[in-house]
Amino acid sequence: MGMVVVISLPFIIFTILVSFGCYFFGRARGRKEVQTNPQVYGMPTPPPGASNTFPSPHFKPHNTDNV
Repeated sequence: MGMVVVISLPFIIFTILVSFGCYFFGRARGRKEVQTNPQVYGMPTPPPGASNTFPSPHFKPHNTDNV
């Protein structure tokens, strides 16, 4: 025999209201966070005390150098 699960209409309405509340609260919080902490793209800054010299890049020789 199957079991009958009864979900009341007030519970469904409460769940929908809570989900909309979480959605709008999260959207507002995310928009506020973007304004205060903008994303920065690019090379990260070196830690304090690190040297400013970068090693020279190593390139693979061409095949014509072997002839």
